[in-house]
Amino acid sequence: MKKQLVSLIVIITSICLIGIVITQLFWVRNAIDFKEEQFDNRVSIALKSVVNELQNAQSGGTKNNDQTITIGCQEACGMTSSNIADDIKPALLDSFVREEFENLGIHLNYKYGVFNKETGKFVIGKYQGFETEIMRSNHCTSLNCLWQSYMLSIYFPNESSWLHNQLSGWLIISALFLLVVIFGFSFTIFSLLKQKKLSQIKSDFVNNMTHEFKTPISTISLSSEMLMKPSVNVSPEKILKYANVIYDENTRLKNQVEQILRIAVLDKGDSHLKKEKINLHKTIEICYDNINMIVKQRGGIVNKELNAENYFIVGDEIHIANIISNLLDNANKYSSSSPIITIKTFNKDQRIFIAIEDKGIGISKAYQKDVFKQFYRVPTGNIHDVKGFGLGLYYVKIIVENHNGQIALKSELNQGTTFEINFPFLT
Repeated sequence: MKKQLVSLIVIITSICLIGIVITQLFWVRNAIDFKEEQFDNRVSIALKSVVNELQNAQSGGTKNNDQTITIGCQEACGMTSSNIADDIKPALLDSFVREEFENLGIHLNYKYGVFNKETGKFVIGKYQGFETEIMRSNHCTSLNCLWQSYMLSIYFPNESSWLHNQLSGWLIISALFLLVVIFGFSFTIFSLLKQKKLSQIKSDFVNNMTHEFKTPISTISLSSEMLMKPSVNVSPEKILKYANVIYDENTRLKNQVEQILRIAVLDKGDSHLKKEKINLHKTIEICYDNINMIVKQRGGIVNKELNAENYFIVGDEIHIANIISNLLDNANKYSSSSPIITIKTFNKDQRIFIAIEDKGIGISKAYQKDVFKQFYRVPTGNIHDVKGFGLGLYYVKIIVENHNGQIALKSELNQGTTFEINFPFLT
């Protein structure tokens, strides 16, 4: 799939997902507003019914008389008194409010009061401690039909939480669905990008492996052809020369195949480490001798600073030797002419540390977090002067961790690299 098409699909899908989330939030907000409006209307009807009950009580009527009852009044009816508290008893008003709320299914705790809107003075009701909230409440109605300048107002302390509780179930379900959709979308996109990257890495690995195998195979083929020529057969020196070339290239090819097979075994989890007591300094000396000859041929030097006092560990000697050789080989390969390599050991926190330093090309910080990944090789453009499959450091990390060890990397571009591994030493 083309990169542009994948990017376009991701962008369009992301926009659609954002649209779904915004739409869902819009409907949730509308549902809350509708619930609030519905509640406000019920409270308003209840208050106007209370006013009508008060009007009937003031005029001596009853709830079931034949007189047509008008809910609320828009104009003063001329029914005024010098003292409102003398016209109606608080218990009667309380019973009217409670009865109307029960009829309309309003079961919230409330505070109410009748107050003069000009003076702000409360005369009737259960308003103690909530005077300000009651006066500012949206649930109020005028009593001008009965008493000039007076208002009946209701305040619900738990109104907001009650409204949200009414929709909490739907809100939770909606939020869960949105989270599942977002998680599924994110996981799908992440998996798509990861698979795309992995596919590219594996493609690069196959191309690189083909190149690596092609060189020794071509050399072996060419040397074999030379051995079949009559002019070569009469010269033992030439036979030995080409035989050595075939042997060296065959060994190189064998080592490459074994490296790939080792990684395959590690990936399957079938590696069985033969752990035993190891003299780590002795193992390092063997690896040092091998790399020192190669480095000397390039005009370089390998320094040893084996200062650890406790250098015995429990591990698989073959694998331990392999990881040290891999790190030394990398230090040589990624150094320019005349490599300078230093291998150190020291003890710290009941562990033995092995540090392998070089003055080579270094690794950019942008790539340092990926160098231990399988098949990964630091990009070098189209230059193929450094060979490998991108498996060495992955193998090193796995083996170190299987020995209860740790590995760290310090590097500066064009300044050099230090790999530091540590294991618990044998006490």
